[in-house]
Amino acid sequence: MNKPSTRQSPHLNPALGLVTTITIVVGAVVGSGIFRTPGSMAADLSATGVGSETLLIALWIGAGIITLLGAMSNAEVSSMIPETGGQYVYFERMYGRFPAFLYGWSVFSVIQTGSIAAIAYVFAEYTVRLLGLPQMLAGSADFSVAIPLIGEIRPFFEFSEKVIAAGAIAALTIVNYLGVRFGGIVQLSFTLLKIAALLLLGVLAFLLDPATAHGAVPSSAIATAASLPLLAGIAGALQGAFWTYDGWNNVTYIAGEVRDPQRSIPRALVVGLGTIIVTYLVVNLAYAHLLPFEEMAQSKLVASDAADRLFTDGGRWIALLVAVSTFGTVNGTILASARVYFSMARNGLFPSVVGRVHPRFRTPSGALTIQAGWSIVLLFSGTFNTLIDMLLFVSWVFYAAGGIGLFVLRHKEPDTVRPYRVPLYPVVPALFSLFALAYVVLTLYNDVVTYQANIAAGEPALFNAGLGTLLVLAGAPLYLYYRNRASRHEEEHHDG
Repeated sequence: MNKPSTRQSPHLNPALGLVTTITIVVGAVVGSGIFRTPGSMAADLSATGVGSETLLIALWIGAGIITLLGAMSNAEVSSMIPETGGQYVYFERMYGRFPAFLYGWSVFSVIQTGSIAAIAYVFAEYTVRLLGLPQMLAGSADFSVAIPLIGEIRPFFEFSEKVIAAGAIAALTIVNYLGVRFGGIVQLSFTLLKIAALLLLGVLAFLLDPATAHGAVPSSAIATAASLPLLAGIAGALQGAFWTYDGWNNVTYIAGEVRDPQRSIPRALVVGLGTIIVTYLVVNLAYAHLLPFEEMAQSKLVASDAADRLFTDGGRWIALLVAVSTFGTVNGTILASARVYFSMARNGLFPSVVGRVHPRFRTPSGALTIQAGWSIVLLFSGTFNTLIDMLLFVSWVFYAAGGIGLFVLRHKEPDTVRPYRVPLYPVVPALFSLFALAYVVLTLYNDVVTYQANIAAGEPALFNAGLGTLLVLAGAPLYLYYRNRASRHEEEHHDG
């Protein structure tokens, strides 16, 4: 099929500068995870019997470095292909249209729309807690519909939260519908606010609390305790860290609306990830300073427990910070993700309405609308957390494919101009790709073990990795439909 691509729409408005682009990187990553994940990571390490604050901090640094290697590799590709759609466009150049479509389909079906639903839900959860709102339709909360292989759908469970989350998705979609500059201003404001608040929490932990770090296990004990349970604990903790770092590549989706994208996108990726790593390190050092390790391991909201050591009613301030943080993350995810489906539609592989640009606001209005609609459907289904768990495996398959794809493009297009070249090539992309592949294998292994254990215990069992793969491949018939339709149009045009 030789249909010329119209991905690089001349109608989108390149209105975003470097600073706003950096805040899109930071804002898309820093959501609710940093307030919760350190506690679950400490629990994973504590179960090994040798966990410590030192090991926990080391894992945060290690996960940040691995993520930075991925961002540096991605930055080279973004500098040579500065087009709206980001990874979707990159995969087409690397591997062809079908793998690229499967990536875009995954982004639309669950990865990004599910993330929008999940993060908006966390925002709503803390909003209800802050305002003390009553629960709507509480009497219908137990109503459910069973879906084979997926689980039970409970549309009225925690209905107040779902209504508020849907309202947030709709409101922020309108913000981004009215102009990318407007959406960028919202992103800049909320990102600066939440990073400043997180860093302030870290600084105040050492200024206001005289305590020292609690009960760290000596490094020698950790070194001599290398065993399968320890490795399993580390793997579980790393999964939490990588989830908290996830979303760093969203900025590549909006390259067509960034001024000087060949330079701004790589800089935003590297500077943004550097900012996130420093922020996470400061905050985790504060947690470790304020809470004993075993207390961290038992905490469901470690940020709230730490803040209670500093302020009267500190948990309420943290709830406000979580609401602000997640609101900004929803905005950044809405802003960036719609550009993937927009690019697919402009390439003839999605309904044409999704590729429309608003004549006045110069935004991908069709893609934003369909994204909001599907995100709200996932929100009320109540299954989005299960779906995201399934596609985390697939996400890392695509991360590995992106790292390997840098080698593919170096071989296929050696003479293409690259304003940014990844330093220490081929070491940096090789390390990231090898780690991503190892992570995929470990995730698959853990899923198999969990599935077998649930079956043996007579409990409901889902093979997340396998089902996630099936959901991705479910997009294949749609690809064949649009490819065949485009081929027929070309034949009719040629005959005419």
